[in-house]
Amino acid sequence: MDIAKSSRHSKVIGEFGEAFLSNWLSRSGFEVTTVDHTGLDIIAYHPPTKRRLGITVKSRTRDAGREATSVNVFSNQKEHDDRAKLREACEAFASEPWLAVYVETSESADLYLTSLEHYDQIYRPNKSRAIDTWKMGNKDRRTYHADPDVWHVRVAFTASKLDWRTGARTKAC
Repeated sequence: MDIAKSSRHSKVIGEFGEAFLSNWLSRSGFEVTTVDHTGLDIIAYHPPTKRRLGITVKSRTRDAGREATSVNVFSNQKEHDDRAKLREACEAFASEPWLAVYVETSESADLYLTSLEHYDQIYRPNKSRAIDTWKMGNKDRRTYHADPDVWHVRVAFTASKLDWRTGARTKAC
């Protein structure tokens, strides 16, 4: 089933991915704030370990048939070096650079979180590519699930629909 997207869906999904991650981190004992800074979306501080994470969040929606499409996470071109922007922002805020990827489909959503260092060591095999990606194939998702350095949350969507023309509720999808 395709998802009907509004004209502002990119902004909405980006803010939702950040809010979902903020909620998850807060439930895990982190003090969390969202920031509007080039390369950086969230700063999370964990008082027991005194770790401060500077997190960039990449959020995407995938229609039916495109669930396995990779997520572009970093442009590596000199004028748009997203990795460098994240590192610079993290240096300014005295935090470790981390990457979060939120991907939703009509049935479920997955949120992944890992350090930039881990991503670069394990999931970035070709360092000369212009664009780095977070792969979403079944094999890749199994690999992330087995990796103790990739945190993962999955939620399932169930909802009843409202027929906007009649106001009647229809069966759950």
